[in-house]
Amino acid sequence: MAQVKPGDTIHVHYTGKLKDGTIFDSSVNREPLKFIVGEGQLIPGFEQMVVGMNPGESRTTTIPPGMAYGPYYNEMVLKVDRSQVPDNVEPKVGQQIQMRNNEDGREVIATITEVSAYSVTLDGNHPLAGKDLTFDVLLVGIL
Repeated sequence: MAQVKPGDTIHVHYTGKLKDGTIFDSSVNREPLKFIVGEGQLIPGFEQMVVGMNPGESRTTTIPPGMAYGPYYNEMVLKVDRSQVPDNVEPKVGQQIQMRNNEDGREVIATITEVSAYSVTLDGNHPLAGKDLTFDVLLVGIL
């Protein structure tokens, strides 16, 4: 039976959970996820966990932050004066906004974590940064 190796295109069903059991993503009620193993399309820990699997096999693995979305950086949290928010935006906690990084000009997605009358706190970390992620994976097939 063929086992998954780098370069294979595969289909998987998965459920991603946090340490407390909260599900943050799942393919269960939609089409299986299709990707090429080793192409860097997914977090490294996910791509590594499927190598060696056989079609029909299930696996559960916990992926540490270093192999997922990286550590949580406090320096990526920024409190800005409310006047720096565009007039057409009414900031709300949980809202994501696009910002330009002044150092290299790249676009960064930030999540609003706090709003007051005078300031808005923005978090540029990925929402899953700094977290261990547990994935239940079923290898549907190798194409």
